[in-house]
Amino acid sequence: MNGASREALAAARERLDALTDSTSVDAAKLADELAAVTALLDREAGLRRVLTDPAQPGEAKAELVRRLIGGQVSGETADLVAGTARARWSQTRDLVDALEELADVADLTAAEKAGTLDEVEDELFRFGRIVASSTELRAALTDRTAGTQAKTALLHRLLGGRAKPATERLVIRLVTAPRGRSLEAGLESLSKLAAERRDRMVAVVTSAVPLSDVQRQRLGAALAKLYGRRMHLNLDVDPEVRGGIRVQVGDEVINGSIADRLEDAARRMAG
Repeated sequence: MNGASREALAAARERLDALTDSTSVDAAKLADELAAVTALLDREAGLRRVLTDPAQPGEAKAELVRRLIGGQVSGETADLVAGTARARWSQTRDLVDALEELADVADLTAAEKAGTLDEVEDELFRFGRIVASSTELRAALTDRTAGTQAKTALLHRLLGGRAKPATERLVIRLVTAPRGRSLEAGLESLSKLAAERRDRMVAVVTSAVPLSDVQRQRLGAALAKLYGRRMHLNLDVDPEVRGGIRVQVGDEVINGSIADRLEDAARRMAG
């Protein structure tokens, strides 16, 4: 997103945060309702165009939203969607993308309130690794001819009782309504949103052997100083990784032996 859409999304995120700060608001229910509205707008191109038409008054668009969904979702959800529709959007689909992100953030907020956000971050990463290592599973989850119920049932068997409720909801929503995203891109986006809830960046660390607790702490501290933000480490083991370790932060990749990279990072930070 850019321009007006970026500003509109930022304002919507602030309204969502203010809303979910209330202990009376069920963030998980809010996520489900926002996802349902996302699906509606994703199907209805004409409605999307009306709600993002810059020639239409903002209040008129907000009132249209309330008439359409007011009796089907909670008042909090209707007000949030109405306020989001009132804003200006650069592209028609930006509004739908924003609502989808709000739904994901609401589910992550529910995990944060439950004290399970760290586990959800880790589970999203591990699920991504499982998918990457199994072409059969990936094919089943991305098969366009398979119905939503079949995919949901498969994910319930894989994640039910093994993952946190927020993880299961997020993954099911991504798989059953990818909206043009690849499974890998969707999981990466969810991981980034989870990290943002803690104001952290995500570093994917692949090492030839498991890192010790001391190595993890040293690497995390060095990367945090290097990037100026708290760092969440997603750890993976691959005996064939070149140089002993591979660290990826966004688009930047750092390679080298474990000991050399840790020591070099520590020396650079000390300097």
